[in-house]
Amino acid sequence: MPATPASTSLHPLAEAANAALAKDTPVVLDLLSERGKRMFFPAKGILAQGAEAKQKANFANATVGIATEGGQPMHLACINQYYNNLKPAEIYDYAPSFGRPDLRQAWAAKQRAETPSLGDHPTSLPVVTNALTHGLSLVGDLFLDPGDEALSSDLMWENYNLSWETRLGARISTYPFFDRNLTGFNITAFTQALAERKGRKLVVGLNFPNNPSGYSPTRAEAGAIVSALTAAAAAGTKLVVVCDDAYYGMFFDDGVEKESLFGRLAKAHPNLLAVKVDGATKEEFVWGLRVGFVTYGIANGTKAAYDALEQKTGGIVRAYISNVSMPGQSIVLKALQDPQFRAQQAQKVAVLKSRAAVTAQHCRKPEYADCWDVYPFNSGYFMCLRVKKTTAEAVRQELLAKHGVGTIALGQTELRVAFSCLTEEQIPEVFKRIAEAIRAIRTA
Repeated sequence: MPATPASTSLHPLAEAANAALAKDTPVVLDLLSERGKRMFFPAKGILAQGAEAKQKANFANATVGIATEGGQPMHLACINQYYNNLKPAEIYDYAPSFGRPDLRQAWAAKQRAETPSLGDHPTSLPVVTNALTHGLSLVGDLFLDPGDEALSSDLMWENYNLSWETRLGARISTYPFFDRNLTGFNITAFTQALAERKGRKLVVGLNFPNNPSGYSPTRAEAGAIVSALTAAAAAGTKLVVVCDDAYYGMFFDDGVEKESLFGRLAKAHPNLLAVKVDGATKEEFVWGLRVGFVTYGIANGTKAAYDALEQKTGGIVRAYISNVSMPGQSIVLKALQDPQFRAQQAQKVAVLKSRAAVTAQHCRKPEYADCWDVYPFNSGYFMCLRVKKTTAEAVRQELLAKHGVGTIALGQTELRVAFSCLTEEQIPEVFKRIAEAIRAIRTA
């Protein structure tokens, strides 16, 4: 007997979510991968029954898979001693698969305050992820089938390839991030890449500040990017535009667009689903806590449609990892609620801005012109050199072997330097040693 097609064996909850999307945002249903169409959150399963019991079981709650003692989660004193000012329930209890509701609300309020262009346009509530990597993986699971195309700049984080290509079997096409003269974002190449895919389904990745280059678009470039994507959607291309805002807030030049493009893209066109992937990881300098978020926005978005997307996203979280670390979420929430948060965050960004300024001064010295070109950078953690007459990998190896300097080689000629983890005193010597390594390789 032939296998039953997946489309006829959907779980009723998946069918209900798909029906909500078909009614209010039919393009989003078309954009979903086969996995995305099948996905649902088990609203009547163990978690839902446990949540109901938490509200109504006033004598005894025998639903949750944790141990309790004295009315709170059981725990060891040798572990609890390392936490200050967190209650046991904020540390040891399971978090919901969607994330702590109070943290989701707090992050949504933060996003809206930082994105004036969004106005009062509705979006989904953020779903908590295990930081940015997990968020990007969830997007791939929901919207990429094997063979589907994603578009990114040629300067991108390698985890896009690992997750979307290697893991899911999609294919990533690229366009040159910078123009030929390295003066700014290559809007011509970006617009052309969209035009060549007119009328198709396409996932587009936008990572600003960019890893590895450390570049964010100017206000004019940001407007051109939004216009190009809106025009492509109007011409019939069905778009998922992923705003990878990992380094949001690390902006160092006055002319840089300091608002996430998500605000404008979330209401740009019914053929364009905007997805904001962000998190506390870099913004709050808590890399190891692994707390990120995925948020959806579309021009004709409704509560029912957003609920359906949240249910599907939460279902994948439940299937893969059940939920994100409770103490990580609790700490991030307390940071957002702390009156000193913004001032302390600004102080750390100021340190990075100062390091970026010292980096710009020394990497562009005329005496290094024979060794490299400098890609523009104005934000984030990184900058990139385009080395001349050798390869980036050869330079990387020479720096490690003879100069005690660690860098990252990307492609044939791109060498990434993370000024974020260099002191201002180290920066001049780092570039001096890079130049020495390049010249030594040439004369070897």
